Amino acid sequence: MRKILFIIVLGLITFLSGYWIKTQLYPKTKVESNHNILLEKIESMGKLQLVKYKYSDIIEHINKTDFLPAASVLLIIKADAAGCIDLTKIDTNSVKTFGDSVHLTLPKAEICYIKIDHKSSKVYDTKMAFFREANLVDEAYKHAENEIAKQVRQSDILIQTQNNALPVLKPLLEGLGYKKIKIDFK
Repeated sequence: MRKILFIIVLGLITFLSGYWIKTQLYPKTKVESNHNILLEKIESMGKLQLVKYKYSDIIEHINKTDFLPAASVLLIIKADAAGCIDLTKIDTNSVKTFGDSVHLTLPKAEICYIKIDHKSSKVYDTKMAFFREANLVDEAYKHAENEIAKQVRQSDILIQTQNNALPVLKPLLEGLGYKKIKIDFK
């Protein structure tokens, strides 16, 4: 009986000692974050977004060095690009009315934004990256962003934006009483 009691007490002391050592070596971390948000600028928006393209890019980014093995990362990048027309550039010379007809000259279509959707993008695999992983992933994202921007500029997004302007603006102008509507671009 004394032997069992001794083993229980020894086990309890060992457990408590282990718990105390664990709390000393691995203390609980408390996260504290203080924010001081400052509204810097309020801008008037006048861009009519008419088309949105969604892109996917599968990129294998390899970083080769002379003294370390080649490190690589495989990413699946999701991105969005939107085409729009800046309606703030319309002036009185852009709108000509003749009875029940209107001639509207819109500014050229432009790319509103190109942005990577970081929530949908994923790091699929890394090889031999070790301590270079964060920089490697960052470089890969930058290369992907540049390549997607290049592909967007080469696409027909601006033509599609202009083509989408008539179906969007025509009902609005018809609602104002115009029967003959002509829309072109500068």
